[in-house]
Amino acid sequence: MAAFALKINGQTHQVDVDPNTPLLWAIRDGAGLTGTKYGCGVAQCGACTVYVDDQTVRSCSMPVSAIGTSEITTIEGLDTKEAKAVQTAWVALDVPQCGYCQSGQVMSATALLSINPTPTDRDIDLAMNGNICRCATYVRIRAAIHGAAKSLEG
Repeated sequence: MAAFALKINGQTHQVDVDPNTPLLWAIRDGAGLTGTKYGCGVAQCGACTVYVDDQTVRSCSMPVSAIGTSEITTIEGLDTKEAKAVQTAWVALDVPQCGYCQSGQVMSATALLSINPTPTDRDIDLAMNGNICRCATYVRIRAAIHGAAKSLEG
């Protein structure tokens, strides 16, 4: 066990875990932030997506010892105009079915709109490629991203 001071959503959380513990478990069990979900455990489904210094990462496969002084943002701390547009579009188009993958989907969609405010279908497909939805709501996810982008135009 080792103590880590993780800056998550602007607050410092002390966690005492094995250095090889995936960041996901430090966030969920150590910091008590359960919005980030465990999906596959091998960085293939995207349910565990968080930002580390504004870059999307799969927290299930990143050891907590690799974080250092980086800042972590989870779905609970997502508070940008792009995030609000995505969340509004998600609700307006009733995107979620079971909802399990949605925090990762919203994190990835927000990251896309932060760097590309007018994505094409291809841009969306490429950006969302690592986020799997077992309910297959991909058509609504794409439509919601387009809707969020349009709402940000003006």
